[in-house]
Amino acid sequence: METITSFFIEYEMYFKITLSALLGFMIGMDRTSKHKPAGMKTYTYVSTACTLITIISINSASSFSEPFSGKVMDPMRLAAQIVSGLGFLGAGVILKDGLRVKGLTSAAMILFVGGVGIGVGAGFYMAVLYSVFITFIFTKTAGYFENRELVRNK
Repeated sequence: METITSFFIEYEMYFKITLSALLGFMIGMDRTSKHKPAGMKTYTYVSTACTLITIISINSASSFSEPFSGKVMDPMRLAAQIVSGLGFLGAGVILKDGLRVKGLTSAAMILFVGGVGIGVGAGFYMAVLYSVFITFIFTKTAGYFENRELVRNK
């Protein structure tokens, strides 16, 4: 048991990146199956990049802080900047077509998958897994009701 624990501690960074890439890929697969502009590669990149930035942010704060010199770094400072970048990226997938607006769900999912990456990078595995699971349940349920409404209105 001690060997497994020490192995996980030593290689946790790689586990985080792999888990994040896998979750981003799965979310992207859902979008690709619906022929949306942002798909598997986009969501995998966003999730993995957010995890990597979060890992770097947390580890650099502990590596470069000097507690007794007054030089203390915020471990989530870099990760906090991710949200601005995700907003910019999300805005790029929102398109206006006459009176219709397309891409809002893709933009929201880019923000969500960024949160997945940040959460995995910070080590909140169960919260992230639960969030992905519950989001899939509710979005599939919402899709069912939306499709039912569309069929009834035709």
